[in-house]
Amino acid sequence: MTVGKAVLVDTAQPVQRVAVGVGDIVEAMAVSPTEIMLSGKAPGETSLIIWDIRGGRQFFNVTVRASNLMTGDTLDGIRRELRTELPNQNIKVTIDNGSIFLRGTVKDLTSSERAEKIAAAGLSASGTATSTGKVVNLLSVEVPTSDPQILLKVRFESVDRNKEQQMGINLFNLGLANAIGGVTTGQFTPPLIAGGSGATATSGSSSSGGFSGGSGTTQISNEGNIVAFFPGLNVGAVLTAMEIKGVSQTLAQPNLMAANGKEASFLAGGEFPYATVSGSSNGLAQVNIQFKEYGIRLNFIPTITPRNTIRLQVAPEVSALDYSNGVELSGFQVPGISSRRVNTEVELQDGQSFMIGGLLDNTITDTFQKIPFIGDIPILGKLFQSESKTKNNTELVVIVTPEIVAPIPAGAPLPELHQPDKYLPPNSNIPMHQPDAKSAENTLPPTPPTIPVETLIRSMQPEKTLVIEGGSVQFGSSSAPINPGGNTSTTTPTQ
Repeated sequence: MTVGKAVLVDTAQPVQRVAVGVGDIVEAMAVSPTEIMLSGKAPGETSLIIWDIRGGRQFFNVTVRASNLMTGDTLDGIRRELRTELPNQNIKVTIDNGSIFLRGTVKDLTSSERAEKIAAAGLSASGTATSTGKVVNLLSVEVPTSDPQILLKVRFESVDRNKEQQMGINLFNLGLANAIGGVTTGQFTPPLIAGGSGATATSGSSSSGGFSGGSGTTQISNEGNIVAFFPGLNVGAVLTAMEIKGVSQTLAQPNLMAANGKEASFLAGGEFPYATVSGSSNGLAQVNIQFKEYGIRLNFIPTITPRNTIRLQVAPEVSALDYSNGVELSGFQVPGISSRRVNTEVELQDGQSFMIGGLLDNTITDTFQKIPFIGDIPILGKLFQSESKTKNNTELVVIVTPEIVAPIPAGAPLPELHQPDKYLPPNSNIPMHQPDAKSAENTLPPTPPTIPVETLIRSMQPEKTLVIEGGSVQFGSSSAPINPGGNTSTTTPTQ
């Protein structure tokens, strides 16, 4: 029987009971004591068992096939929708054993997915969809053109300015009024005073010196700007009065190129080693040397939108070693890292520019110390006060311009680089830029006009992560153990 048709089964004896193996394929109903009506519901095979009033049984194998009329209507509806949604595309639709087969050529993957969804909807609406009936996509896709190449022009500008003012005085007495001592606010290193005899002044190197008076001696480790000693009075003073200005300017102009939707990164800097303690062995700490990257870094992913704009996920970063915020670990000086980073997403047209930053950082540090009571005396109290004021001004500006570019055509002249000096001539008379002539062995085959859908999808899958020696491309990827007991080992970072 076929789907949607009904069949009457006559019996010689009145029927007592009827059973069907799979009710989703066929439905049985007694219309009279000796008549059973079977209705086909879906393609498939099942069994029918009939018991009569005398205890006899009859077994039937029931096969339900798809209706030819329903199949034709289904195909006509699918073909009509395909012509409407995908015009001028060669798609052939056939059906066999409840499954729909799509053959032909479409323009892109989107058209292939649409054709498959239309066929699946038609198969489901026809009522012929079963566990065996499905849509088989045998379409081919026109080979797409290469993805656009996006060039990202980036300009980093960083200016660090600082200004520092120091003012303070340290007084010391080596014997005046038979007393030895000094007066200091403690902000600047005071002279070291000890008891002694004599009245001779001594001098040391440019960074240290000393004096001896009637009852004591002094050793000066920080001479400041002005050092004065009066042998007749056995008193002296160390004056610090300095104004320091500094400017640090950084400029980088990296140009990075990436394919549409692919990630690219840039780093102009280096790696510095630092020690980490991982445990102990035989009572000795196990110290490892690792490397961490610093400098000017940029990561970005460009994507071309349907509006012909470029959406950018961009993360610029500027970092530098900061020894003032470092730590000391097992005798190793580990610097800190001062960093400024931005992570943002913008959308703009080809050739437009945007600015990240104007990242301003202004800090003022003012340290004032004085001796109580004495430091509050007008005019004279200035000798018992000290002050250090530091101002820092940091500004970071990042300007980004994306452009869609094309490679230099084959055979076109390449840009020549100016060399300050000539290289030595080669040892061989054969040019080192072989091969020049193209042959069948060193030429790629022509691109086919169409390829199967599965082949195109497989070619668009993400590639493997780039791995270099010492680990993947990540911060702190290189490490090597050292022996803290005295035998040193040298580790060279991978570059």
